[in-house]
Amino acid sequence: MATVGAAIALPLVRKRLRIPAPVTLAVSAAGPLAVAVLSPRTRKRDVALFAMQMWSFTVVHEMPYDDPERLRRRLYTRYPIEIDSAIGAGRLPGARLQTLLAGRRGTAALDRFLTVTHWLWFFEPYAVLFWILFRHPERFPRAARQMAAVFDGGAFGYWAVPTAPPWWAAEQGLTKEPVRRIMVEVGEPLWGRYWGPLYAALGGNPWAAMPSLHFATSMAGAVSLSEASPQEGAVGWAYALTLGFGLVYLGEHYVTDLLAGAGLVGAVRAADPVFTPAVGRVNKVIQRLERIAGGRSR
Repeated sequence: MATVGAAIALPLVRKRLRIPAPVTLAVSAAGPLAVAVLSPRTRKRDVALFAMQMWSFTVVHEMPYDDPERLRRRLYTRYPIEIDSAIGAGRLPGARLQTLLAGRRGTAALDRFLTVTHWLWFFEPYAVLFWILFRHPERFPRAARQMAAVFDGGAFGYWAVPTAPPWWAAEQGLTKEPVRRIMVEVGEPLWGRYWGPLYAALGGNPWAAMPSLHFATSMAGAVSLSEASPQEGAVGWAYALTLGFGLVYLGEHYVTDLLAGAGLVGAVRAADPVFTPAVGRVNKVIQRLERIAGGRSR
C-alpha cells in the first residue's frame, strides 16, 4: 500500500520538493503494478488498475512542461504546417474551415456545440470503458489494455516529438494566415471568472499535440464499442468523427495530428495479438505475487 500511496502523493509534491524526473517516473510506474499485486483479480481491481494507470499517464503527460523554456528549445512547429498545407492544397485545413464558416448563420451555435464536444472528451474514454465493463464485462480487459496503450503511446510522442498546436503557431506568427482558438472564444464568456482556473487545471502541457490523443482515444473507444455491438459502435464513431472535425476547426489540432492518432490506434491493435502471450505470462507472475502478498505459498 505504501507504493500505491507514494505513486499518488509524490507527483503532487514533486515540483515543490524538486524531485528528479526519473524518480517521479519510477514511482508513478510502480503504482499500477502495486495495485495488481495487492488485490486479487476482480472488476473493482481492474477499474482501480486502469485508474492508477491513467494517473501515471497524467503525470508523464505534464512533466515535459515542467521547464517550458527547455521544452521550447526542442519544440517542433514547421513540419505539421507543411504537411497540413499540402493536405489543404496550400492552406491549413483548420484555417480554411474557419474562413469558410465565419459569419454564417448558425456558426455561433456550431462553435458552442463543437467546443462542448471537445470538453466532453475529458470523460468520454472512461465512459466508454465503464459502459463496456457493465454491458460487456468479458471485453473490458482487452478494451482497457488497448486504451491504456494508446494513452501511453501518446505520452511517449509528447516526450519524443513535442509539437505546437496550430493556434499556438498562429499566435507566434508561424502560419501564413490566422488560426483562431475558438474554444477560448467560447469558454471565456461562458465560464467567466472560472475559466482561468479551469484552463490551468486541464491545460497542463499546451505542446502535447502530436499525436492527437483526443482523436486517438475516441477512435479506440469507437472500435471497442463496434466489436461489442454495431449500434454502440455507431454512437462511438459518431462522437469520434465529430470530435475529429471539431479539433481541426477549433484550431486545436492539425489534420496531421489526427492521422498520427489514427496510426497509433492501428499500431496498438496490430501489436495486441503479438504481445498478448507476454501479457499472459506477466499475469501469471502477478498472480504468484498476489498469493505471496496474501500469505499463501500456492
